[in-house]
Amino acid sequence: MPAFVYKARMLTGGLTEGTLEANDQRAAVDQLRGQKLVPLEINEAPPSLGSRLSELMPFKAGVTAKDLVLFSRQLSTLVSAGVPLVQGLTILEEQVESKVFKSVVHTIKDDIEAGQSITDALRKHPRAFEELYVSMVKAGEVGGILDIILERLSSYLESAENLRAKVRGAMMYPAVVSVIAGTVTLFLLMFVIPTFANIFAGFGAELPWVTQLMINVSNNLRRFWYLVIATPIGAFVALKQYRKTEIGQRNLDALSLKLPVFGVLLNKVAVARFTRTLGTLIKSGVPILQALETVAKTSGNKVIEIAIMTARESVKEGERIATQLRKSNVFPPMVIQMVAIGEETGNLDTMLNKIADFYDQEVEVAVKSLTSMIEPIIIVVMGVVIGFIVIAMFLPMFELGNLASKQG
Repeated sequence: MPAFVYKARMLTGGLTEGTLEANDQRAAVDQLRGQKLVPLEINEAPPSLGSRLSELMPFKAGVTAKDLVLFSRQLSTLVSAGVPLVQGLTILEEQVESKVFKSVVHTIKDDIEAGQSITDALRKHPRAFEELYVSMVKAGEVGGILDIILERLSSYLESAENLRAKVRGAMMYPAVVSVIAGTVTLFLLMFVIPTFANIFAGFGAELPWVTQLMINVSNNLRRFWYLVIATPIGAFVALKQYRKTEIGQRNLDALSLKLPVFGVLLNKVAVARFTRTLGTLIKSGVPILQALETVAKTSGNKVIEIAIMTARESVKEGERIATQLRKSNVFPPMVIQMVAIGEETGNLDTMLNKIADFYDQEVEVAVKSLTSMIEPIIIVVMGVVIGFIVIAMFLPMFELGNLASKQG
């Protein structure tokens, strides 16, 4: 919840200053008036050092997909049973385990009690309810089928979470193994090799270049150990800040789709997400232009977003979606052909969901192939690195052994 810095006049005539939290500036003004204060000046407070640091953290407490799925499914059941919306939110608030989400549900309930629509109440919490969620709820609210829309949202969120879980599973294994391999290598370089270096120093003989190279690397790592810690952290922060820029996000997203191994997987994930989201929105009664805009904002990839927004402008001028998607060179030909058939037959939502089902299976196959391919590659790389270090350390001993046998 944002904070606001205010200056106000008290009933006694004196001035007071302070900070308060509110959903927006209007709510902050109402809060001051409720305290018998006359607002003179009120502005949103700049982010604190703690909040700025929290933005850099990779893990944040928030509303999970599981929270949203349970919330949507339970609220759908309550609404379809004829329970008033405010009463249903009160029931759900008591059952929510997450403190963050409980606060969000409580605020939504208060806003609806104050006369706001559920769409406007949800829109105030973009971190919990993305544009897709709000657009579908708006369609359900206008069409009087809120319970049906919430049920569809639950199914959509479950499918989307399953897709994300598959991708996380594909990325987790190589990431964990790479971290372990890197840790073992650093341990050998920083703690094991110095022991050998002390032994070799007593030989008084010239070391092989491979051994000397490893010793030099080890000495530099021990001397500049802080760089070993600061470099990856600095690189992560710099990359995250670069991605926040328009050109940075576009360049990184374009690069991700062209990666040798992961690019194909990420492309299939993007297609599955695009078709599933657009199909769900159209089936829920969201107008096509609004649906395309929502899909673009929630695509998760700037390249895909630009292609969809360009298609949206073409649709506004009377062209078909498939025509512009073909020009973008982003989507596979099979997807474009099926979208074209869906537009011609008037069953675009059905065709999009079929494409999404197909690409969900493609992602699953790609994940299995990727895992089976990466595993031997990582093992070979680890073997080469560790083997190189071991050979470099034992090579002087072999040479000394050969020298001693010749002297004997």
